Amino acid sequence: MLANSAATLPRGHALIETYVYDRITATSHGLGSLTYLLYGVTDTLTLGAKPSFGFNSVSNGRDGSGVGFGDLTLTAQYRLTSFDAGRSIPAIALSVQHSLPTGKYDRLGDRPSDGLGSGAHTTILSVYAQHYFWLPNGRIFRARLNASTAFSDAAKLTDVSVYGTRDGFRGRARPGKSFSLGVSGEYSLTRSWVLALDLIYNHDDPTRVHGFDIRDAVNPIRYRTGSSDGFAIAPAIEYSWKPNLGVLLGTRFVPRGHNVTASITPALAINYVY
Repeated sequence: MLANSAATLPRGHALIETYVYDRITATSHGLGSLTYLLYGVTDTLTLGAKPSFGFNSVSNGRDGSGVGFGDLTLTAQYRLTSFDAGRSIPAIALSVQHSLPTGKYDRLGDRPSDGLGSGAHTTILSVYAQHYFWLPNGRIFRARLNASTAFSDAAKLTDVSVYGTRDGFRGRARPGKSFSLGVSGEYSLTRSWVLALDLIYNHDDPTRVHGFDIRDAVNPIRYRTGSSDGFAIAPAIEYSWKPNLGVLLGTRFVPRGHNVTASITPALAINYVY
């Protein structure tokens, strides 16, 4: 559900996988969708895009004005090695993702819940590994390991924004660097049913905001958020009624952590390869 595969698509083949989810906290529901649109340029290179949409419902303010477009991510993944059972070599791939600030993030007025983007260009560099194990009962267990780091440029802010600025603010925000490490396991119950579990750790450096209020341009505004450390666990079950078509149902649990809000995110995904 959360850990990416180190495999790449065969040349000329494509994958479409759409997730719909609801991120639930004590005060909000974050309804959204994320779609993977991937194409195998060669047997070792896959390119694609990940558009996203969302709607926020909150208990301590006004709900979002409607479904909005989130940030758009472009992806490139290059496979370094293929899985080789005889030599115990895992599949290893390098990934570069770049998120474009297409989602609304400032000039939010009296609806901060309309904020669905970051306003910043973000680059994510990742290493993926994947290995298969044949268990004594003849079933297959697939393990994945992902490590990623992300860094962003500054977002120009006007008025109310997702960074907590208020009406009249003019300035910039620079999201801090982040690092994530994830492991996952998938156990094949049958040729059609699979049980999966993801474990993810994520660290975010502080985000820095600086600027001024147009009603008081003499006194600068400067602040930063604290760093955060969070964990997530995501059990899921997948059913494939055709070799190239399947559905996944899972839930991500994030306990309250260091500057991390507790949340539960049920999700449903449909995967199609051709």
